[in-house]
Amino acid sequence: MLEKTKTYLNETTNTAPLAVFRIGFGILMLISIIRFWSYGWIEKLYLEPKFHFSFYGFEWVKPIGNFTYLLFVICALAAFFILIGFKYRVAIISFFISFTYIELMDKTTYLNHYYFISVLSFLMCFLPANAYFSVDALLKKKQYQQIPRWTIDSVKLLLAIVYFYAGLAKLNSDWLFKAMPLKIWLPSKYDIPFIGETLMHKEWFHFAMSWSGMLYDLAIPFLLLYKKTRTLAFVLVVVFHVFTRVLFPIGMFPYIMIVSTLIFFDAHVHEKILNVFRKGLPFFKSRNVIIKSEVYTFANRKIVVPVVILFLAVQLVFPWRYLVYPNELFWTEEGYRFSWRVMLMEKAGYANFKIVNKETKDFFYVDNTDFLTAFQEKQMSFQPDFILEYAHYLGDHFKSQGHQNIQVFVNCHVALNGRLSQPYINPETDLYKEKESFKHKNWILPFHDEIKGL
Repeated sequence: MLEKTKTYLNETTNTAPLAVFRIGFGILMLISIIRFWSYGWIEKLYLEPKFHFSFYGFEWVKPIGNFTYLLFVICALAAFFILIGFKYRVAIISFFISFTYIELMDKTTYLNHYYFISVLSFLMCFLPANAYFSVDALLKKKQYQQIPRWTIDSVKLLLAIVYFYAGLAKLNSDWLFKAMPLKIWLPSKYDIPFIGETLMHKEWFHFAMSWSGMLYDLAIPFLLLYKKTRTLAFVLVVVFHVFTRVLFPIGMFPYIMIVSTLIFFDAHVHEKILNVFRKGLPFFKSRNVIIKSEVYTFANRKIVVPVVILFLAVQLVFPWRYLVYPNELFWTEEGYRFSWRVMLMEKAGYANFKIVNKETKDFFYVDNTDFLTAFQEKQMSFQPDFILEYAHYLGDHFKSQGHQNIQVFVNCHVALNGRLSQPYINPETDLYKEKESFKHKNWILPFHDEIKGL
């Protein structure tokens, strides 16, 4: 086994797929940042709110006032430098840090594809994506046509994890046997031309979408890996993600996945793509750069390889952490994030907070709109870690105003995937006394139903 591993780590492959991947990543990230800025989301999501929900352990990550715009400028410049392959190592590390900081500033904006970009950019910090067709290669007057095979395979494995785990997550009774939450979402898409009025309200179509989505996610990594089915698989990728983009407002994610899956194709396909760029950028023609026949070698290979192996191992194991928690995952959401569970549930909640003086028993209710935006209040109302953090914020706020012996209680009801609303948080629990941790939150009330599956 050890010998086979050593042999594999010494295998080489053509550099072109990684170069195309770098270019595609840089283009899409640059567009994403410009799009985010142009829609006014920096101000709306990070500057206007009075309070920001934090990820556990990253409470120190906050918006930095108007300097938040500078953070996006740095991120955009880094994306551009990644695109052209200039000072690549500095650029990709800068992008990873700035983008991840942006992602961590407010938990309210969490999306699976933001997390995907963070973990992917972290992996790219260790890959020689500038070894070929880059400004770095042009300035050094040399580029490498061969790189270690594992550098490209690591990206393929990460993509396979995202797809396959998303498919496994769909193996649950709500998704397969109730077509939830698609049965809730699709009828609202009646205004889509041609198919809106004819399909979106049909129950059979809801089930067809649920089952095909599950089968697609489970099968697509293997179809992409197998050469004879690769072209068909890519067509399916394009159709699936374009159709998903038409149905749901999920930003750049479909395009990111489409471009990323190109890495599964052989080098000659990527050379054709690079030739398109060469026609518009004549200084990138091979006569201007010495092509080195030897394999690109890492100066610190003994550090890089173990780090990448450990990183991929974590990606394989981390999504399963929910198994150590009791009760229904969709209800408690303990271990739900960072596990490639994409669009699996529709939750709506109501949370009415009561501030009580423990000694006098005097109390008053909180108007959430005094502290939260509408989007923040919506997300807070059905996620227990949000509720706990907000309760502590309220306690600290009213304590600073002179209130004493503060207790914070909440009357909270949540509806999950079309079910009737149920009590969610124990109304007798003083949330101001509870502390955030990785332990099970025993003040979440039981889920009065069952969702079978992984």
